Amino acid sequence: MNRKEAKEILTSMTDGESLLRHARTVELVMEAYAPKFGEDPEEWAITGMLHDADYEKYPEEHPNRIVAMLREKGEEKIAHAISAHYTKWNISYDTTLDKALLACDELTGFIVACSQVRPEGISTLTAKSVKKKLKQVSFAAKVERDEIAKGVELLGVDQTDHITFIIDVLKEHKEELNI
Repeated sequence: MNRKEAKEILTSMTDGESLLRHARTVELVMEAYAPKFGEDPEEWAITGMLHDADYEKYPEEHPNRIVAMLREKGEEKIAHAISAHYTKWNISYDTTLDKALLACDELTGFIVACSQVRPEGISTLTAKSVKKKLKQVSFAAKVERDEIAKGVELLGVDQTDHITFIIDVLKEHKEELNI
């Protein structure tokens, strides 16, 4: 599967601007992370792009629709990572791709939320500021902090470095993302 095909799948299932932006942010972060682990940036980008593709149209079936579609196309590795991107689904974390998607999904969304409440957007956002907001449970209350912590732990990265990496990737695309 290439990115053009993945984008067609995403836009066939997702209309909402917020969810499309989330897909794009996770796509960018995953693509940037892949080389650090000696992995394929295109495969990781597609995984990030499609991880919530079925959420808007089929929230009760998420992620089963997109996972089934990917398996039909022979994309087992991507399908497995997407099936595991929430720890409460009790799917094993077998590959670095599985762990990276978990580590990047919630945290990327949280960092975007942090950017949106700052007058300067993401331009001046720091890991220290994000970590402070993580402790403030009323801020972006739907973001599950335990998912973020488990993802960081499974990926085996330092939390501050991980946050800084995501911020830096998103800063490179702040105009496109409007953050």
